[in-house]
Amino acid sequence: MRRGGPGFRTLVLLLAAVLALGALAGCGGDDDEGADVQSIAFFGFAAANSFAQATWSGIQEVAEREGVEARFFDPNFDAQTQVSQIQDAIVSGEYQAFIVQANDGNAVVPAIQEAIEEGIAVVAEFTPVGTRYDTVEPQVDGMIFVGEPPVENGGALADMAIEACGDRNPCRVVYLEGFRALPLDNARTQAFVDQLATADNAELVARLEGGYTRESGLAAAQDVLQANPEIDVMVGSSQAIQGAEQAIQDAGREGILLIGNGGSEQAVDAVREGRWFACYIIPERDAGAKAAELVIAHARGEEVEFSFDTRDLQDPIGTSENLGDFQGQYRD
Repeated sequence: MRRGGPGFRTLVLLLAAVLALGALAGCGGDDDEGADVQSIAFFGFAAANSFAQATWSGIQEVAEREGVEARFFDPNFDAQTQVSQIQDAIVSGEYQAFIVQANDGNAVVPAIQEAIEEGIAVVAEFTPVGTRYDTVEPQVDGMIFVGEPPVENGGALADMAIEACGDRNPCRVVYLEGFRALPLDNARTQAFVDQLATADNAELVARLEGGYTRESGLAAAQDVLQANPEIDVMVGSSQAIQGAEQAIQDAGREGILLIGNGGSEQAVDAVREGRWFACYIIPERDAGAKAAELVIAHARGEEVEFSFDTRDLQDPIGTSENLGDFQGQYRD
């Protein structure tokens, strides 16, 4: 065959085509296989928070089953510390998957985008990451969300308060907010206020920061009891309501109906025993497990759902008639 002739040029083109196809096939195989997942980083609210510990318990259970290491990064409720921890974990190159339980869903957006660009699989758990609090759809491209819309949580708490009010008119309601510095809490609070206003007989007589500990709830309830001689219903985090229950007992105030946000063992027991009117159930250990399952599968290149509503795990309306055999998944 003459070098440079038509036959030679045809052979060269055929060889080039074969090599190109081989290269493409090799690339496709690597993408389909995904990453060898060895380590998960969990960025929780705070290590001292019982709710975050329930999430962590579910993550650990799945990680152990899948042969994956997991580490809890503790920002102690500080949003900027949490962002720095995420950035440091990206730089370390040690983790193939992140589960982010954001203290501030807006603040973590750039760090999560950077992680995804670096090939790290990311699940946002409980806190929506972005500016919207009325949807479970992911607001960052390539990110998975496991949780529920906080505004619907706030609306459901108000509905339970309206149910507790019954025929009382006026029905004086107190709302113990979480942290006013957190966008999620502000969105939930506003949803509670707006929904409560739909009831003609319900009146919001006080709203103040009750936080997420028994101690902070106790202090807040003591203040509101001194300022308000008549209260019918009090709503707040399950931890805060435990403190409020103590304050009510100490003040000798009877007949105040209590509603906790969070299905801890103590909250569920209080409803079953008739001490509380209701609690909003969040099966947080199951939610943590679901987040771990999805992020590991995604990191391995498997097809997964990018949005999971945790209300599908358990009906959240925890009145005594609706609890069924549900058991709390964490202790406050």
